[in-house]
Amino acid sequence: MSKIVTLSEAASIALHGMILVAKSDKLINVVQIAEATDSSKHHVAKVFQRLVKESFIESQRGPSGGFSLKKKPEEISLLEIYEAIEGKIVVNECPLDKQICPFNKCILNSVTKDMTIQYRNYLESQTLDMYL
Repeated sequence: MSKIVTLSEAASIALHGMILVAKSDKLINVVQIAEATDSSKHHVAKVFQRLVKESFIESQRGPSGGFSLKKKPEEISLLEIYEAIEGKIVVNECPLDKQICPFNKCILNSVTKDMTIQYRNYLESQTLDMYL
């Protein structure tokens, strides 16, 4: 089955996992996030290492360790989390990144550009506190 819009597993883990951290009143660990997101604990650990490096969360080691937010939930947008994992969202005129189009009019018009802008704007407008 074909999908027009997809979300990588890493981005999904980051977005959902950050909401879990924000919702928790205590430290939440890799195993708990992996179970809640139905993901590999190794993949969760890798994604959350990146989020620690990007200063969204801090981690505490040990048997009672886990993750906590470094900022208030209302100060963290879903766009920031997404781009920390996937890189900056780039809005292109041409979905194929071609400089010269062989046609007088793009066969996709501007639908891919518009979808990218709408997706980016949506992620930017959403903050973690909206999911608590």
